[in-house]
Amino acid sequence: MSDTGSSWTRRLAAGWGRAESTVTKLFLFAVFVVGLVAQFVKPVGDALQDKVYLGGALLTVVGYVLYAEVQRLNAGHSEQRRAEAELQAVARRLEGEVQRLNQALRPRGVPPTELEARFKDVLERGGDVRLSVLGFTGETVADPLVTRVLPRLTQGVSRTIRLRVLVPDFTKEIEFPGRVGADGKAGDAPRFRASLVNRIALHEERLKNQTERMERKAQGTLSVEFRVLHMSPWLKLYFINDDVVYEGIYDKVEPNSETRDADVTGQPEPNGSGGHLLDPQGYDSLLTRWAKDDGDEAREIVTRRLELFDTLWDSARAFTTETSGTTPERPEVS
Repeated sequence: MSDTGSSWTRRLAAGWGRAESTVTKLFLFAVFVVGLVAQFVKPVGDALQDKVYLGGALLTVVGYVLYAEVQRLNAGHSEQRRAEAELQAVARRLEGEVQRLNQALRPRGVPPTELEARFKDVLERGGDVRLSVLGFTGETVADPLVTRVLPRLTQGVSRTIRLRVLVPDFTKEIEFPGRVGADGKAGDAPRFRASLVNRIALHEERLKNQTERMERKAQGTLSVEFRVLHMSPWLKLYFINDDVVYEGIYDKVEPNSETRDADVTGQPEPNGSGGHLLDPQGYDSLLTRWAKDDGDEAREIVTRRLELFDTLWDSARAFTTETSGTTPERPEVS
């Protein structure tokens, strides 16, 4: 019985809620009509003239209607504010979940070969594309761009590509990369440095040769700039449009025993120090990908890495093949 009674109570309350507005409007309209008739029909006016209590009651009814409407509006605003607060809380929770999901799904260790796919995607879309690289000789970016990415870009697409490559200045003495001497300590290896300069020159030339070919094939425009800074190659960075960065390190040093008496040029070092080369390797080291849309942490990392690169780039000078002690010939590129 209690369930039946409460059910009827809810139904009556719901029915009155739906009918209240209509009943109130009809009642007030009836009051208006009676008042209007009283102005022109004297018996009706005389009948209502002494009904002071009736007028007060009517005013009370009108006041109740106004009060109920104000309460309804206040309740509506309060409900709206509660709904907005709940939506904001839900949005914050969802944003946090999305960031955690992005970080969980973000590839923490990707092979350098992924760069080729990412370069291809962004360049194929067209528009203004900025690629910035901090590396050893530029080989990791030059090989895929020259051999597989740039020649296969869709023709007739408007695109402008700016490529910046920052590498160590091997025209100056340096101990790493270098050669371990008879005392077991690292020292400069001029002929090895010369071979590295030749390698960089080769990659620069191959990339710059693509500028004319792209224009001839209506694939867009390409600008290539190499700069050097006197530093050892440890960190490598690959930026795509200042929004994504891949970072890694040269985490392996190759003590090449086959070059104990001669460096990679096939000639002994002038100081006759012998020993093996300290040649940093990173061609198979994993890269970490950071993107600005992966959350606050990733956005901060991309910004800091870009600031670092720009600082080094602004301090660097244009690449040249002139070296200390020996001047390697610039390689011919077919």
